Amino acid sequence: MADCAIEGEGMHYEGTCIRPPSEAYSILLQVTLGCSHNKCTFCGSYKDKRFTIKDDDVILSDILFASRYMKRQDRVFLMDGDALIIPQKRLVWILDKIREYLPWVKRVGAYANAKSIRMKTDDELRTLKEKGLGILYLGVETGDPDLLKEINKGTSADNLIKQGKRVRQAGIKLSVTVLLGIAGRERSLRHAKATGELLSAMDPDYVGALTVMLIPGTPLHRDYVEGRFQLPDERELLLELREMIAHTNLTRGLFFSNHASNYLPIKARLPKGKQAALEQIDAALRGEIGLRPEWMRAL
Repeated sequence: MADCAIEGEGMHYEGTCIRPPSEAYSILLQVTLGCSHNKCTFCGSYKDKRFTIKDDDVILSDILFASRYMKRQDRVFLMDGDALIIPQKRLVWILDKIREYLPWVKRVGAYANAKSIRMKTDDELRTLKEKGLGILYLGVETGDPDLLKEINKGTSADNLIKQGKRVRQAGIKLSVTVLLGIAGRERSLRHAKATGELLSAMDPDYVGALTVMLIPGTPLHRDYVEGRFQLPDERELLLELREMIAHTNLTRGLFFSNHASNYLPIKARLPKGKQAALEQIDAALRGEIGLRPEWMRAL
């Protein structure tokens, strides 16, 4: 995730703009403001905005600006937090305009949540795929049913699995994020095991493991300050990551922990690279591999 910069005076960006690390060089098209859920206890990304869908004329203006000045970028990412929540007719219109005015674009991506996926029929998801939507980013965070309720995720583990499978069945690539440390110290390994099992059942194309960062103003940060939440230390986070990977069995998926929030960058193609990833973590636990220093960690 990172802030976006205003492209001259042409793009209509409002507030903090968040995108996945893999979309760093994409055309960032802000079609919504904020997040349709915006209630997760750990997230402070969209507190500066009330969720709205931007007007069509503003969206088209940005697409036209990109058509003139962003011809070297062959991917588009639809911001903000949950562009998939846009009603199907309007979302198809956006994808059609991207195809019309940005014909060199090879893939469109967007964030999604379980609710927005559920609101689309199987046929609608397939239509979005045909119109150019190539990847959805889904925040899973944890597979622990109790923890999902505590962090106010607004969905269940079973529903996350079901909706993730529907995305893949529609031919859309699925990238999910999970949060190391979100369970605190006592339930760290339980969270890791449950998350690995959820990932195995969902079988996404990509898994990105981030480490929870305590954001002032969020309920989780308040719990930390008041002593109700204890963040695992470096070693405990490594053990959590190891347990998660040990219980993750993907058909042919990439597991990353190379986000800037993490202490140890891992990139493994599962199932082939699973053992090597575990051995890398074990080497780090023995002190044979250096960890990312605290000053380099960030959201």
